[in-house]
Amino acid sequence: MRLLALIHAAFHRPETTVYRWVNGLVWLLIFLSVGLFAVQLGLDVVRIEDSALALVDDVILVAFAVEIVLRVLSYVPRELHIFELSEPARLRIHLNGRLRFLLSPLILVDLFTVLALVPELRGLRALRLLRLVRTADLFRYSRPFARIARGFHENRLPFLFAFSLLGVEVLLGGLSIWLVEGGAHPDIQTLGDGFWWALVTITTVGFGDITPLTELGRIIGAVVMIGGMFTLALFAGIVGHVFLNILISLREEQYRMADYLDHVVICGYNAGARALLDQLLRELPKTTTMVVIAEGERDPAVPPEVAWVSGDPTKEAELDKVRLSHAALAIVVAPRMVPPQQADATTLLIVFTLRRYLRGLVAAGATKRKKPLWIVAEVLDEENVEHARTAGADEVIESTTIAFSLLAHAAAMPGSAAILGRVATAGALNLYLGVRPAGAAEVTRFGELARYLKAHHDALLIGLHDPDTHADTFNPPDEHVVPGRMALIYLAVDAVLPAPS
Repeated sequence: MRLLALIHAAFHRPETTVYRWVNGLVWLLIFLSVGLFAVQLGLDVVRIEDSALALVDDVILVAFAVEIVLRVLSYVPRELHIFELSEPARLRIHLNGRLRFLLSPLILVDLFTVLALVPELRGLRALRLLRLVRTADLFRYSRPFARIARGFHENRLPFLFAFSLLGVEVLLGGLSIWLVEGGAHPDIQTLGDGFWWALVTITTVGFGDITPLTELGRIIGAVVMIGGMFTLALFAGIVGHVFLNILISLREEQYRMADYLDHVVICGYNAGARALLDQLLRELPKTTTMVVIAEGERDPAVPPEVAWVSGDPTKEAELDKVRLSHAALAIVVAPRMVPPQQADATTLLIVFTLRRYLRGLVAAGATKRKKPLWIVAEVLDEENVEHARTAGADEVIESTTIAFSLLAHAAAMPGSAAILGRVATAGALNLYLGVRPAGAAEVTRFGELARYLKAHHDALLIGLHDPDTHADTFNPPDEHVVPGRMALIYLAVDAVLPAPS
């Protein structure tokens, strides 16, 4: 099980060290593969097959093939983390999920490069360079390749229709011309020749290498040419529509949420919420999908990695757009353009609507979750904290009081506010909740447990959290007995302990 978890982390968890090492090794192999190809181009064509460079290149391509196989086999569909399923249903989701993952655009690009094992297709290895330029680290303010890939994925149904139409036309046209002129035409000796003629005619390339000789063959050619005009117009419209939506990022997202799972939904947006999105992008794993549902058009300041849905989160009918039933976390952001009491009233209404929507799904038998949706709500008035919890919020952040408390504490203890700010910010020493590691199963005293975490995980244990009562105990005596169900509150640079379930 540890080996499977390690393989999964190596290919699907960018925040882990093993993922960074594997990714760095893949980058090195990509540069080496492309470099070897450039060197081979300078060799005599006859000598390429027998050269030692060709053997090294084949080994690298086999390594790419193994990497793709491991990446697909170690992929775990997120439905399995959310729902309780029977064994046949789990098997079906395993198979369907891996197939969808294998057919995703970026994985297909990597798959095509493995075809470079065929000597005539060695040039395909250059496609591996797309893996370098599509990474987020090369683009400071946006991820253009991720946005383009998402645009094609979200519009896969129109593309499927267009390619299906093209396939039918090629099939009918090629079969028809082969049946009519296959015996008499010198250039149409096989069914493949007929398909080639149909594809060339539909795309209006017109090489002229095959021309119908009979009257019926010319009629078939005319029909295929006219159909090709409509097919090209269809492709032009679909591609233009997709790229237009990619550039302006204003498309309603109800249909492109069909495969969103375990994502984060942010209810409400204001100018200050951009800082929240930036922090979420830093705190959460890079594979986490985030969706903002708010009224109005998409704010240009919203990062391209974050999807935008124009809707009202206080209405249950609008929550289907963001697939709330399959989300892991919902964050309710308080509006800033209205008085605090009015803002908190909107927050409470959103929280209540979220809970009522989910209860309705459970009552209808539509979902059976392993873990309930966790809702974090922001309120502006301290009096409304308990009201938000009563409405259904699991965690309430009273931002105004927290900010004023930091200011007051900084006045009494200069420098303390800056320290607390760094603790609450990603990228430095941070506060985490975790479960007791397996190696400390026999450690029961707080002091011993603190020394174990410091020695083995470089983490500073500062308190305990009761998951049942949500009570927190900070800095208990060293002899304090720590029950096994307690979550550990600790400070560390990264989350070194598994999160509580």
